[in-house]
Amino acid sequence: MYFCENLLPMNIFLATVTSFFFGFLMTPVLILILKKIKFTEAPGGRRIHAGSIPSMGGIAIVFATFVGLFAWLSFDQIVETRYFLVGLAIMFSVGLRDDLIELTALQKLVGQSIPAFFVIVMADIRISSLYGFMGVYEIPYLISVAVTFFAILVLTNSFNLIDGADGLAGSLSLVTLSILGFWFYTAGMISYSLISFTLVGGILAFLVFNWHPAKIFMGDTGSLSVGFSLTVLVILFVDKTGLMAPWEGLKLNAPFSAGLAFLIVPVYDTVRIFIKRTMNGRSPLKPDKSHVHHFLIRMGLHHDQVSLVLVVVKLSFISIVFFGYSLSDHILLPTIAIIATVLGIWMDRKTLEKVKINCKNSPSVSGKNADRVKRRQNKRKPSIAKNMFSNNKINMN
Repeated sequence: MYFCENLLPMNIFLATVTSFFFGFLMTPVLILILKKIKFTEAPGGRRIHAGSIPSMGGIAIVFATFVGLFAWLSFDQIVETRYFLVGLAIMFSVGLRDDLIELTALQKLVGQSIPAFFVIVMADIRISSLYGFMGVYEIPYLISVAVTFFAILVLTNSFNLIDGADGLAGSLSLVTLSILGFWFYTAGMISYSLISFTLVGGILAFLVFNWHPAKIFMGDTGSLSVGFSLTVLVILFVDKTGLMAPWEGLKLNAPFSAGLAFLIVPVYDTVRIFIKRTMNGRSPLKPDKSHVHHFLIRMGLHHDQVSLVLVVVKLSFISIVFFGYSLSDHILLPTIAIIATVLGIWMDRKTLEKVKINCKNSPSVSGKNADRVKRRQNKRKPSIAKNMFSNNKINMN
């Protein structure tokens, strides 16, 4: 038994390495195939890249992950995590189908509900309690299922929305999965630790080709699969750390705050976008360039700088939770919310200042050029009006 326990870290290491090398070898081949069949993504919508770039990089991530898992998970561990693995495979299929033939919102909802069902009902991975928050502990089963179902769908799709800058989604997921993998290991949840680190290997290999300038994107195939995995593993972490005794592992007294810190960037971005678009009378679901990474790029940062800045921000929030492990959600949740709101307001103001400076210094709208533009506009107006009347003669007969 002692020998087997000491082999566990080596199994995790080998699974991570296997996943990395398989993904590293597969991704260039995938890029060539996608270019050959001209399956690329043009700029527009949320995308801010130049030229057509192959998408569907999630194929390499998921395939590499499954190769690493089935190579190093024991039979008992596969049985233990089977519903999670089935859910991941189904979510991968939904993303792949959406990349190949765009699905309607209803079709996506139905497709994403199936893996959520497997994880919640079959694997029993759910938020089963409020862990003392507002004086509430265990919650009814149906409410638990409904809350977890809603969380999986919203958080999976919120992760999909931040996949708009080179290396961003991969970098953020890498941080979360690495910390979760370590935490699961300390808590004795070896199967989920191995899953977390195997995903790290696949995503790290993908990042080699997705870092700015990106040669391939995740696509919905990757963002939905990785987003689903992150969400489910964070929910599992929240429930276990909320219910465990202090001596059982690295217990945090603020489980919801910890879960929020792990997903702070997509959660903040989604809430911010929803509020702003609703207040402006626009559909919250319509893609545009008003996400957090777009604002940082308007401030003058490059893609790689945006990814690094948001990784540092995320690590800062995670550090607050881990250093304040003895504090409750009553203290940490409002603290995180206030800090995130202040940072968001500061970012909006800095972006607006930068845009104003750029407009002021732009040769096309400053000095003599501005006068020329105005003169040209004034000259065009009469001619347009003249043409309108000349082409619409009134018949007096």
